[in-house]
Amino acid sequence: HRNVTSERQAMPYYIYRVGPFAQLRKLAEFDAFKPASAHAKALRAAPDHPPQSKIKLMFAGTEQLAEELLCQVREAGPSGDE
Repeated sequence: HRNVTSERQAMPYYIYRVGPFAQLRKLAEFDAFKPASAHAKALRAAPDHPPQSKIKLMFAGTEQLAEELLCQVREAGPSGDE
């Protein structure tokens, strides 16, 4: 699914399904945040959404970069009253 409304060179928003063991499946690509966010929310709310997977929205210059960012290990943020 690709929803790009113009030919300008903007960084796209990619929507991925992330399964166990970082299995990535690109589901859609948009050129604007609002429709990308709405589509991701609809996918998360769908009755056939597998509970063991997550829907992630990535803003990146290329599909390869989006996948690299999805596979990075992120440090936990601050917790409690530190």
